[in-house]
Amino acid sequence: MPAIVTRPLLGAASAAILAAIATVASAQQVLIVGNDNKSQGLGKDQIQIFDIADPANPKLSVSLALENSLSGPPTNMAVVPGNQIALVANSVHATEEAGRRVQNPGSQLYVIDLTARPPALLATIETGKQPSGLAVSPKGDLAMVTFRNDNAIGVFSIAGKAVKLIDTIAMGDAVSAVTFTPDGKHALAAKVNVSKIAWLDIDGTKVTYNKYDMTVGVWPYNVVASPKGDIALVANTSNNGGADGGVDTVAVIDLTATPARVIDYVTVGDAPEGLAFSPAGDYAVVAIQNGGNARPDAFYFHKNGLVQLLRVDGKKVTRVGAAEVGGFPEGIAVSPNGKYVYVGGNVSNDLAVLEVNGNTIKEVGTRISLPGQMPASMAASPK
Repeated sequence: MPAIVTRPLLGAASAAILAAIATVASAQQVLIVGNDNKSQGLGKDQIQIFDIADPANPKLSVSLALENSLSGPPTNMAVVPGNQIALVANSVHATEEAGRRVQNPGSQLYVIDLTARPPALLATIETGKQPSGLAVSPKGDLAMVTFRNDNAIGVFSIAGKAVKLIDTIAMGDAVSAVTFTPDGKHALAAKVNVSKIAWLDIDGTKVTYNKYDMTVGVWPYNVVASPKGDIALVANTSNNGGADGGVDTVAVIDLTATPARVIDYVTVGDAPEGLAFSPAGDYAVVAIQNGGNARPDAFYFHKNGLVQLLRVDGKKVTRVGAAEVGGFPEGIAVSPNGKYVYVGGNVSNDLAVLEVNGNTIKEVGTRISLPGQMPASMAASPK
């Protein structure tokens, strides 16, 4: 009799253990790269997913033929905590009309199943016009997507692999990027055309914009909050989002002040765009266009772009190091262990891996060639 009771219990326990192992195995760490290849013709865009179990050596898992656009900041994608799904927004839809290519605002949000082998498209959700910036809450139960052409932000619920648009928040101006604070109680959104950062309040799934804005530098294309919750950084790209030969800045916002406010500016290179914090919040990295897509005869043209390392000590942010990367870098991400930085060269068609060691940053290994691929955006698994 005891044996009859014991065997089912052992079987159930074994099943539970196997299920737990399967869940852990499915939650692989990934790097997602969005490639805008419209210059090669319609239908050439790709979303590439790399396995970064060995973070120094990304391995391509799959390329998905999904439309993607560089017409917006490199923040249109995110991996949801738990590594079960990823979200990718497409801001521009291209068509051929009367023999010429026409680009109109897109309206798609892709849900990618990362547990599939290889990862695969799970669903496509219709959104507001020109979904550009995208962020996921720390708990992974909420996402926000900026609808740049609608002057609004969409709020999406996340339950497992199910994603649903539940609200749309009017912002009054075009919004290019959004980020959650680590406690999930607030968000900041970049009002790119009016040089402001908007402050939003979050209570559960209810998002409220009480019209408090902070003035920052010119053309604030990107904003990210520190995992520590004390500051946020803003990339002031300037010149309508392009290089012009002059230095630009990264604004520092104090998130602990009431209300939150700008407390400092850090001078960086020409046209900062991609921006990411390390998982520990001890440093940030910023991708500098450096004139990489300018005409070769422009005085500010440089074949190579830059990644600048910003050391974060409390609320003090200092530029401490830099490394050359491929031409016109936009997308940038940090490995979950915080030791490596990934950056895509949009005009050099490559993926660079850099190592951060104290106040130094340098490229390691062999740069990954992406033949025919023009990386425009990037996101890595969270810590």
